[in-house]
Amino acid sequence: MRDILVTAIVLGVLPFVLRHAWVGVLLWTWLSVMNPHRLTWGFAYDAPFAAMAAGATLIGLFTGADRVRLPRSSSVVLLIAFIAWMGITTMFAVFPGGSLEQLNKVIKIQLMTLVALAVLHERKHIQLFVWINALSLGFFGVKGGIYTITTGGSGRVWGPGGFIGGNNEIGLAILVTIPLLYYLYRTTARRAVRAGLIVAMLLCAGAVLGTQSRGAFLAILAMSAMLWWRSSGQKFLSGVVIAIAGAGIVSAMPDAWHERMRSIRTYEQDSSAAGRINAWETAVNVANGRLTGGGFDMYNPGVYARYAPAVSGERASDPTIVRAAHSIYFQVLGEHGWIGLAMFLAIWVLLWREAARLRQLARRDPEHQWAFHLASMCQVALIGYGVGGAFLSLAYFDLPYNLLVMVVVTRRWLESRPVPSTASKSASAADRTTPVADAATGARA
Repeated sequence: MRDILVTAIVLGVLPFVLRHAWVGVLLWTWLSVMNPHRLTWGFAYDAPFAAMAAGATLIGLFTGADRVRLPRSSSVVLLIAFIAWMGITTMFAVFPGGSLEQLNKVIKIQLMTLVALAVLHERKHIQLFVWINALSLGFFGVKGGIYTITTGGSGRVWGPGGFIGGNNEIGLAILVTIPLLYYLYRTTARRAVRAGLIVAMLLCAGAVLGTQSRGAFLAILAMSAMLWWRSSGQKFLSGVVIAIAGAGIVSAMPDAWHERMRSIRTYEQDSSAAGRINAWETAVNVANGRLTGGGFDMYNPGVYARYAPAVSGERASDPTIVRAAHSIYFQVLGEHGWIGLAMFLAIWVLLWREAARLRQLARRDPEHQWAFHLASMCQVALIGYGVGGAFLSLAYFDLPYNLLVMVVVTRRWLESRPVPSTASKSASAADRTTPVADAATGARA
């Protein structure tokens, strides 16, 4: 039944993609972020739905009547440069064949990121794009939260596969989704939907803890601090609420969870943490020895035999054991060198500044408060990705690049609006929310 349902949705939407490429972006996002076909057991499990959606979208760029134009953005320019640099590092990789295979996967994601930047122009496009991302990963958050509650926190939440197959990866993905759910809560008028979003956020928080991911736990703390800082004149009240809610959820977790979180302080004695440090040192050695890094396929005995740190009795783990980077920063550093890391970091720094600029622009007009809230929550999500990603190999995961799309196209939309005729609005209008119907029906903002 699941196979038939997923297939019917994909085949039913494809004709609309040929007329409107932005519909194809939504379909691709759902398939690539959620991987719904991986929840089936039959013929749909290995069906090339994502390739079908991408192909139809590319055709729709030429057959549709919608505008196709990349926005003027420094972060977009740098993203294109980073993509080109990854092509160069693949050419000079230690093992070009294996690196080329991974580059093919990364290029597909980045190509669709550029397509999304080019075709999402209207407010309804942006709103629906946020909904697709939030609900695609929110599904696993709700599912994992229920599982955590029913098992009393003793069972570990795992991902569906792909980039987010592991417990650590799905934990960070769900965590980064929570600010998007909160944005939807702030900009939705229907009480039933708002109530559902509150429940979803609570279950997602439970699911993140249920993954028992130490990196995700640190990211939770960082995001909570950011939310507290953004609470304006209500810092005391918001701090109390965050502290009470956090203490209540954490206290419900079993002793095994607390023991695992306490191991953060004794990482030197933990073989898993020590193994990550070994992998980080190896990445530094590769970047120091090769201008273009080792390429995507650097995780093999040949590379580690040459660049891994020396074996010593002081290390809790053998440094010659081949391990993934377990860090977005050291992953990019080892694979693409110092130049690649500089580009990667600059993308997110520029995106943060662009989100800050969007907040300033949207703050001026109460009718555009939804853009203000979206930029704010994208910044919170970036904090979670930046902190949690320090311990995970998720440098090419779709979601953070989708955050880039949200901020950049929203700023383009806002800058294309006419300047408000009145200098000030009433305070009540500033708190006005945007009905879900506006996003679903395409009502003019």
